Amino acid sequence: MAWKGWLVVLCVGAVWGVQTARAGDLKISLPKRSKLTPIQRLNREGVEAIRKNKLEKAKSLFYRAYLFDPDDPFTLNNMGYVSELEGQAEQARRFYALAAQMGTDAVVDRASSPHMEGQSFLSALSNAHDVPMEINRSNVAAVRLLSEGRAPEAELVLQHALNLDQKNPFTLNNLGVAKEAEGDFEGALKYYTAAADLHSEERVIVSQSGAWRGKPISEMASETAKRLSQRMQTVGAPEEKAGLLNLHGVAALNRNDREAAGKAFLQAYQLDPNSAFSLNNLGYLAEMDGDLETAQVFYEKARLAQKANARVGLATRQSAEGLKLFQVADDSNQSVGVKIGEQSAARRRETGPIELKRRDGKPVHEPSQPDAPQPNDDSAVPPK
Repeated sequence: MAWKGWLVVLCVGAVWGVQTARAGDLKISLPKRSKLTPIQRLNREGVEAIRKNKLEKAKSLFYRAYLFDPDDPFTLNNMGYVSELEGQAEQARRFYALAAQMGTDAVVDRASSPHMEGQSFLSALSNAHDVPMEINRSNVAAVRLLSEGRAPEAELVLQHALNLDQKNPFTLNNLGVAKEAEGDFEGALKYYTAAADLHSEERVIVSQSGAWRGKPISEMASETAKRLSQRMQTVGAPEEKAGLLNLHGVAALNRNDREAAGKAFLQAYQLDPNSAFSLNNLGYLAEMDGDLETAQVFYEKARLAQKANARVGLATRQSAEGLKLFQVADDSNQSVGVKIGEQSAARRRETGPIELKRRDGKPVHEPSQPDAPQPNDDSAVPPK
């Protein structure tokens, strides 16, 4: 998982804008100085630390520069950049806002985007933090959600980022991570491959694997695609396939795709009818459909099934994640039992004719019976 951002530093005669810790994107001409000020030196050393993937060192250097002058716009921007890398989106937003308020009248001499050249620093910074920063914020939020096991929510956030830039390699890679976490290996492979095919040289700043920090994002996506392809070829056991289908079904439910979830759960049950997860998920579907008696049967079976001690990963309720499956099934079973009791009590209080209903609560419409034929005088049997 990775993302990119903007970093600026005040140096001798120049301000350098760094996107994903790459110096040289943004240069602002300033009067030459014979010697670096402490703030300039600390910011420059901070950028160098970022380029070497030493985030903690960079954070310390920027903070020291901040103590020298808390109103320096370049330091404020850099503090925002580090906050963003750490997933503190709101704190990053505040630093960026302060940097924009302080500002400078320096003019952009050279930039990665030609339309930024000749603009004031404030204008360039505003443009740099517009769509790219919105994409960054989306990726930061998605990475946080993924780290919390909330892949469906992360996918929604990343889809928004993808709408802003269809060829952002970080967004594509992170969508692959989300899809893989949901058990949708084909979808994950599609996104990993798309990120790899961009051949982007933009560097990974933050990743769960330290080995990838500082390396091109497309290279990481390519290796991940190869790993996933190999895993897909080895998925053969019915139990493992059922597990992936259950993940896929839960993700579909979180997207409000009831039909796709139903198909996935049913296929999982057919592959592994003794799976506690498959049984519990069918119980959940039955409960959604209003068939409480069937739901109760499945929940009870799930509670007693093999591997009921396994912990829940992805779930429709965040409170259920991390609990043991038998606990979730037991809670659901009790909840359904209460609902059945409430419905029974409500029926006993009802007056009027008894109405037959199906398990899902829909009334049964019986065909009307034709009136019995009345005998006529000719057919009557004469008395003896």
